[in-house]
Amino acid sequence: LLFVLGTVSCTLFLAVNGLYSASDDVIELTPTNFNKEVIQSESLWLVEFYAPWCGHCQRLTPEWKKAATALKGVVKVGAVDADKHQSLGGQYGVRGFPTIKIFGANKNKAEDYQGGRTSDAIVDAALSALRSLVKDRLSGRSGGYSSGKQGRESGGGDKKDVIELTDDSFDKNVINSDDVWMVEFYAPWCGHCKNLEPEWAAAATEVKEQTKGKVKLAAVDATVNQMLAGRYGIRGFPTIKIFQKGEDPVDYDGSRTRSDIIARALDLFSDNAPPPELLEIISEDVLKSTCDAHQLCIISVLPHILDTGASGRNSYLDVMLKMAEKYKKKMWGWLWTEAGAQSDLESSLGIGGFGYPAMAAINARKMKFALLKGSFSEQGINEFLRELSVGRGSTAPVGGGAFPKIHSVEPWDGKDGELPVEDDIDLSDVDLDDWEKDEL
Repeated sequence: LLFVLGTVSCTLFLAVNGLYSASDDVIELTPTNFNKEVIQSESLWLVEFYAPWCGHCQRLTPEWKKAATALKGVVKVGAVDADKHQSLGGQYGVRGFPTIKIFGANKNKAEDYQGGRTSDAIVDAALSALRSLVKDRLSGRSGGYSSGKQGRESGGGDKKDVIELTDDSFDKNVINSDDVWMVEFYAPWCGHCKNLEPEWAAAATEVKEQTKGKVKLAAVDATVNQMLAGRYGIRGFPTIKIFQKGEDPVDYDGSRTRSDIIARALDLFSDNAPPPELLEIISEDVLKSTCDAHQLCIISVLPHILDTGASGRNSYLDVMLKMAEKYKKKMWGWLWTEAGAQSDLESSLGIGGFGYPAMAAINARKMKFALLKGSFSEQGINEFLRELSVGRGSTAPVGGGAFPKIHSVEPWDGKDGELPVEDDIDLSDVDLDDWEKDEL
């Protein structure tokens, strides 16, 4: 079997677009059509987030297609290639495959599907969710989501998540913030601003939900707050500007529909998302939970602390952190351990022969790995990971076909190591003269 990482290779999968085709009743979803098809829809949706290389996903495919056909015209059934569209998977907290979510009345609060992976179980869950949705409508509960059409008719959407900014509050909220801000400068008399209002309000709520408040939508009445309008050269209304820490503001030049505003906000969130955590392998749980949840886990075996001291170790960890930042959109796991602490793991990965530091990239589903042969540097590791991400590079099966025993160890305390204290040997009772004679 080929060891395919990152970009899916055509040699392994003939269906380049994933596990589903246009002839299926499963609707293929992408970042381009997701908001329009799912979020703005009145329909109930079941959405599978999958990766083409994932064995569980491949086994689910015929059942998912069967359920989609059975539910046609009743419940919408979709699929997202979350390996190809990682920002969409990340947006909904997808950490393993397949992940199935139910988008009901309140599209901002998708529920995790926890049922069986047969078409019968999927259909039962869909009909149960549909029944709840219909009963909520009957009792007058809408689930908190209103379409743009309804919003305009009622004179605008709920603006509770749009942050109103003024000359006095702008700098302390926006300029020094670690969050990303999208700010609309408007005039109360402006017709285009009134048209934008419900779209901006609906987008603000969804963006707040999906980015956990890391991207904020705000509004400034430029007719009242003329200092701000002058500072940013506002000449027409509405004008939308994007503010990110340490950068000059840029104009938002996309369309003024909520779906496009949301899409841009989520791109900004993805670009500014923190890198994955770099974890020390201190237990079996750390290794397994990281490697099972990610397509690849990158493991470094660093020299013993007595060989490098704290500063040397931290310089190696810094290189790993920079690479984790560079490849953060790949949704890989990042781990490290000290030479000798997990000797069984080292043996199963063939580590040690090239000395330390060493690095291996493991595909836990296939139990295959690749070793870094170049230098343990930003350039060397970047070349190694770039090759792997396009399906190239030499791979081998993990020794024994499974992860070996992982020893529980104390986490590194961040300090230089200390040599073990040797016991003093009491030589007072030894007659050295006799010993020397015996030897001679």
